[in-house]
Amino acid sequence: MIDSYNHFFSGKRVLVTGHTGFKGSWLSIWLHELGAEVVGIGLPPATERDNFVLSGIGGKIKADIRADIRDAARMKQIFAEYRPEIVFHLAAQPLVRLSYEIPAETYEVNVMGTVNIMEAIRCTPSVRVAVMITTDKCYDNNEQPEGYVETDPFGGYDPYSSSKGACEIAIQSWRRSFFNPADYGVKHHVSIASVRAGNVIGGGDWAKDRIIPDCIRALESGTPIPIRSPKSVRPWEHVLEPLGGYMLLARHMWESPTEYCEGWNFGPEEESVSTVWQVAQELVSCYGSGELRDCSEPNALHEAKLLMLNINKAKQRLGWKPRLGFSQCIRLVAHWYKNYRQADAYKLCVEEIEQFLRA
Repeated sequence: MIDSYNHFFSGKRVLVTGHTGFKGSWLSIWLHELGAEVVGIGLPPATERDNFVLSGIGGKIKADIRADIRDAARMKQIFAEYRPEIVFHLAAQPLVRLSYEIPAETYEVNVMGTVNIMEAIRCTPSVRVAVMITTDKCYDNNEQPEGYVETDPFGGYDPYSSSKGACEIAIQSWRRSFFNPADYGVKHHVSIASVRAGNVIGGGDWAKDRIIPDCIRALESGTPIPIRSPKSVRPWEHVLEPLGGYMLLARHMWESPTEYCEGWNFGPEEESVSTVWQVAQELVSCYGSGELRDCSEPNALHEAKLLMLNINKAKQRLGWKPRLGFSQCIRLVAHWYKNYRQADAYKLCVEEIEQFLRA
């Protein structure tokens, strides 16, 4: 495995919440390959085709734990037992449309779950770095043509987006109240940051009401691909782009704890900001078959039509930048879905991480 972090993660005790999910499984694979001792906390995977299941990463890491982040006592117990040094908090209810059906549960998981993880960190002396994953939808989106910067106000129209805005406020509060950089080394030894990514796509995602899984399900069943919001514009990026950013940020936080404990955007370049229809078209082209059908509904649930991120801060202060262009990203996504049934899924993921790092 190419190691662009100079062996930083080798031997580190790293706890990942939401490791059974789409992003969490990829992060766990990458960290495991870099020699980290990975402890995962997550709910059971949603399907037998999830990347977590097919890759078998649960059987390779130090501990694969089924637990709910809403259980505060259990979180503290797990942290006390495994004494993580670095925490990546990804566990969440991540779907906009589902949040309309279960708004209270979305808040319980996203807001109180995040608070529970921060409280577990407070009780665990071994933790030095915490990277809290939220979303680009945490911003109060007025559908402006300019990308949002890290200091823009939080908000959210739908329960999911607003819950993530609330998460950001909670993280900011805990940073000021309990993990204040001015008190580092005196009252605490924790550097905590929040990170916001764009619309993340990649192999092994089967979530409902997401464009890539919707496309693949239609392609595999030989039916037209239903496009719900063809004109909606999003910052599309391969899952490995933000994960690489999160890991780079964690290293910087470890080395300079008081300089990087703040909010960070990890989005694509402007050329990868495109419509849902364009993404589906490009996927069909890379996959080699399929047709699109406009299924937009005038009375559909509200979803933002335009959302973009400004990533200059991560470029300038972390030296991070996206590796893949739009077409490269979609090709890598299509490659996973075309090969997962006949390939060793774990090796397929490692191969794609190495392709990504060579890009």
